[in-house]
Amino acid sequence: MTEPFGPARGAEASPGRAERAYPRFDLSQRIEHALFLISFSTLAVTGLAQKFAVSAAGEFLLRLFGGIEPARVIHRSAAVALMVIAIYHVLGLLYRVVVRRTRMTILPVPQDFRHLWQDVLFYLGRRRRKAYYGRYSYAEKVEYLAVVWGTVIMAVTGFMMWNPIATARALPGEVIPAAKVAHGWEAVLAVAAILLWHFYNVHLRHLNLSMFTGGLSREEMEHEHPAELAEVDSGAAPEEPSPQDLRRRLRVFVPSAVLLTAALGFGLIRFVTLEETAILTIPPAESGPAFVPQTPTPAPTTAVATLQSLTWDGGIVELFAGRCGACHGAGGFAGLDLTTYANALRGSQNGPVIVPGEPDTSPLILRQAAGNHPGQLTPDELSQVRQWIDSGAPEN
Repeated sequence: MTEPFGPARGAEASPGRAERAYPRFDLSQRIEHALFLISFSTLAVTGLAQKFAVSAAGEFLLRLFGGIEPARVIHRSAAVALMVIAIYHVLGLLYRVVVRRTRMTILPVPQDFRHLWQDVLFYLGRRRRKAYYGRYSYAEKVEYLAVVWGTVIMAVTGFMMWNPIATARALPGEVIPAAKVAHGWEAVLAVAAILLWHFYNVHLRHLNLSMFTGGLSREEMEHEHPAELAEVDSGAAPEEPSPQDLRRRLRVFVPSAVLLTAALGFGLIRFVTLEETAILTIPPAESGPAFVPQTPTPAPTTAVATLQSLTWDGGIVELFAGRCGACHGAGGFAGLDLTTYANALRGSQNGPVIVPGEPDTSPLILRQAAGNHPGQLTPDELSQVRQWIDSGAPEN
């Protein structure tokens, strides 16, 4: 994240020295950016590996993590770290607004549209130079707000997938697979934006090291933020608040910040511990050679009769929704949709996965019997599905 305030207070450079004289980010902001970079990168790698798990790159990454389960644990841990960083960032913003009374120069203003038009004219050869940016250009503002927006989207959709039962109590069940789709493609968009937009503007077009050094040289200020430099040189930059004002404002800010931190921290704990439905993984089913005794088939008991009477509408659809819906809903992995009877029988992009009357040759049974599937059925559930397929996979 970047610091959404400004402008620089002034330069303390000695003549002839090329040091970074115009302060831009203090140490805590640079540490915050480094932690954000680490957590975001971890989320991107582990999340995209799960989203594209059936691809060669996804399988390679999951093997590096030791399997999908360790990748899920690392992904959730990085998500918690990112939310902690976001809480710290919010507190930092409030401190600078309430205590130091700095201006929120990161917010868009009408002048940004004029700067955009001036840059368009520059790139078309109709203007001699680009717009005169202040503390932040319109491009930097859009990028910062995109980080805020993306973090909110990922937190909301992540909550829905992490706590599906609580979500389904308040919203229609369809929002959970929708949240999964939004979560995954927002991740793709965020990674693309970082690689194509942020890296180009900060590291390729012009190497800006202020997030690592803490400041910019005068030459860099003239090139990147000429309007802010002119404000500093003219002495129009806001003055630092007096120690008396700081103490007075801190007496109000500190208790408020403690209460806000406690509230946000409690919300984060509830986010993580509300349910175990998306965290608990059922142990893989045991597999082994089948033993068929050479004895007459006994008369069905009530329990067996109940299994034999299973239909799609009478229990199978609910079973698939609970175990398989997260990955095999509309637009699911490999094109397999287990939310409707017709789509379940149609199968995946590789062909049918359910062969009515032939459970031993149905790919769904074979994959589940092998174990270690992300949506692994319990032995009892697998037995029910086998019985349903064996009876012809009836719909109702």
